[in-house]
Amino acid sequence: MTDTLQYQPGKHPDLPPPPGTSGVLGWIRSNLFSSVSNSLLTFLFGYFIYFLVVHAGGWVAWDAVFDADNRVACKAIDDGACWAVITRRIGQFVYGFYPDAERWRADLAFILMFVAAAPLLYPELPLRRYLIWFSLFYPVVAFILICGGYFGLVEVETSVFGGFMLTMIVGITGISASLPLGILLALGRQSNLLSVRVICVTFIEFMRGVPLITLLFVASTMLNYFLPPGTNFNLLVRVLIMVTFFAAAYIAEVIRGGIQAIPRGQYEAAHAMALTYWQTTRLITLPQALRISIPGIMNTFIGLYKDTTLVVVIGLLDPLGIGRAALADSNWNGLSTETYMFVALFFFVSCFAMSRYSLWLERRLARGYQ
Repeated sequence: MTDTLQYQPGKHPDLPPPPGTSGVLGWIRSNLFSSVSNSLLTFLFGYFIYFLVVHAGGWVAWDAVFDADNRVACKAIDDGACWAVITRRIGQFVYGFYPDAERWRADLAFILMFVAAAPLLYPELPLRRYLIWFSLFYPVVAFILICGGYFGLVEVETSVFGGFMLTMIVGITGISASLPLGILLALGRQSNLLSVRVICVTFIEFMRGVPLITLLFVASTMLNYFLPPGTNFNLLVRVLIMVTFFAAAYIAEVIRGGIQAIPRGQYEAAHAMALTYWQTTRLITLPQALRISIPGIMNTFIGLYKDTTLVVVIGLLDPLGIGRAALADSNWNGLSTETYMFVALFFFVSCFAMSRYSLWLERRLARGYQ
């Protein structure tokens, strides 16, 4: 009698994937040369990139001048880009008019920001349960470091804030504060209580119906008329409040769309299990709504981050304001291309990083492909 051999899983090594289907070569083959049309587009864009590097690379880097006293001196050295307008004012582009001797405080606050954001952005981070406490107190730490006035630190007026530091303060504060406020507004708009729903709907529709630049003008000028005489309400604080309210209205609508996408049967199942409204919201409704709304939320955040440049119209010197001030100097007239390219690069890197994190989060939560 012939014995029958059976395959036993786990006792035989897996065969390697076919050559050319994995790794870098596999990715190139499947994404760039998967068909004739894809191959033609790859060669076309490859030639375009080569043309761009050869012709624009010389002006941007190889023939560029990085140190000179003025525009005339730049052109006398070489015909490339005159990045001296940036290098000579790099301190203003980064910190505005923040005192030189105190800039280490802004640097430290920026470094600690990554420590505070890490446990919020990456749930699987080691020691997350301990770092999350630092994240909760980071706004207070950042305020003390940047503004001073406590623990022997020299007080610095917010009127000297500017450059990329001002953009980070307005953008990150607006993003961090608008998300929880937007969640509350979205829940309030779905509430069965008429008074709560009317207040939330009125707030959302008003904020969405008025341009942000108008709200900034109101914050900088008209708001003083509604305050008691002699009241000094910091301009930067007013801007932060208006930016947060504006972004929260859009976040609320994005999250409301996510809530409406949840099947009705899940609410009925929650009622069948005798869950309260807040239990249903915390355990069932809100987690799914936030997962569904990730692309829309991140899109709103990126738009808000770019809209921070509007603060220049009320006298705050963001990177664009610093750039305009540099171009107004007779030594650097006519170097607008270099100035705006530098500012654009900063915003591109920041927004691209946010979009990549959004993509990673979508994939992690298995929502990106549904």
